Amino acid sequence: MSKVLEAKKSVVTEISEKMKSAATVVVVDYRGLNVSQVTELRKNLREQGVDFKVYKNTMSRRAAEEAGFEGLNEYLVGPNAIAFSEEDVIAPAKIIHEFAQGIEALEIKAGVIEGEVATAEEMKALATLPSRDGLLSMLLSVLQAPVRNLALATKAVAEKKEEEQGA
Repeated sequence: MSKVLEAKKSVVTEISEKMKSAATVVVVDYRGLNVSQVTELRKNLREQGVDFKVYKNTMSRRAAEEAGFEGLNEYLVGPNAIAFSEEDVIAPAKIIHEFAQGIEALEIKAGVIEGEVATAEEMKALATLPSRDGLLSMLLSVLQAPVRNLALATKAVAEKKEEEQGA
């Protein structure tokens, strides 16, 4: 086997492993972005632990098939970059969606959300969800509300009894 073929197989395996282990994969059409914009996007993604790379479509398609995401292949045409996030499901879609607000050239094409191929619309819906920390704070406030109400009611009863005893 030639060294070139071995190198290509290792790249396909690398992409496939990233796809399998990622919580979210986002396929993006980056056509029209200049170097400074791509650099800024990569920096924003890297800060959130998201890997963002450009691969050849033929290798990406083979990797998608190997990972069991054949549905991605129809989107792997033209200039693409792929964002992989192993931990945060929302981060890559959110960062790319927000970055794309000011730049029409950047377009989310499709993705994979926890093992399921997702359309561009589903990826954009994911991008509009609150962050993990935001969701956790919402959950915490919902869980705290009954305890807070009980504490207020107990305090009110105690104050009323003090008033009755004082009068």
